[in-house]
Amino acid sequence: MASSLFEPRIERRRRQGKVMAGVLFVSTILGLLVLATLIIDVLITGTSWLSWEFITGFPRSTAETSGIWPAIVGSLYLMAVVAAVTVPLGVGAALYLEEYARDNWLARVVQVNINNLAGVPSVVYGILGLGVFVYFLDFGNSLLSAGLTLALLVLPIVVISSQEAIRSIPQGVRESAYALGATRSQVIWAHILPIAMPGILTGVILSLSRAVGETAPLVLVGAALAINFTPAGLLDEFTALPMLIFQWTEEPGLAFRELAAAAIIVLLAFLILTNLTAILLRNYLEQERTA
Repeated sequence: MASSLFEPRIERRRRQGKVMAGVLFVSTILGLLVLATLIIDVLITGTSWLSWEFITGFPRSTAETSGIWPAIVGSLYLMAVVAAVTVPLGVGAALYLEEYARDNWLARVVQVNINNLAGVPSVVYGILGLGVFVYFLDFGNSLLSAGLTLALLVLPIVVISSQEAIRSIPQGVRESAYALGATRSQVIWAHILPIAMPGILTGVILSLSRAVGETAPLVLVGAALAINFTPAGLLDEFTALPMLIFQWTEEPGLAFRELAAAAIIVLLAFLILTNLTAILLRNYLEQERTA
């Protein structure tokens, strides 16, 4: 009797679940189709401009002689600054929150704020970088200002991904090490970090991939649209691939837009390479750990 009373409600929920699954599936297919259309259009438009001279050349006033080398160097420098800041701070914060901090109201407040900061729009970080690094600390429109701004942007993501990697380690690993007389620091350096390293590196590399594709923070901290030299230090002016693409899309004439498409292809190839590196590195470290 009881099962017959609940059967209509269960059947209705099943239908609702199937409808929702269908809506989500259609939404996913539509999103993939739009993405595929954009990528195909970019490939068709920009492939003919790809050449070694284009990659190693400098931006010029004419499309036929322009290149993207200063933007490539600037993007690599940005990644180096972001990695130098986010890896020790992000992994250190994750270790403290997971291994040292007590489960009290302060730790919960910090965790909530880290989760909230991960969802803040990048333009807000750009405004923060403009006020703090460019004007207050007087770093100017330099590589250091942009790198620190992007580091703040991806730091919450590094912290969260590192926490998840550390949290996935069974508690028995820690207890076994403590039972053999290891200190907390020995447990962290000899067991926690090596086991969690695949997940940590994956999060770091994916965060760097996001940072290198950001444009809004670079616009706000005053990155150059195009320069005909490569930066020699952290306080020099610079440009990056997103900034150069932004400039070329604003230039009159079809040729510069085709150049922008070619630069987008280079940026996509760079992002795919970093993501592939993350996957291969994670698989290698996991195999080494289980060997």
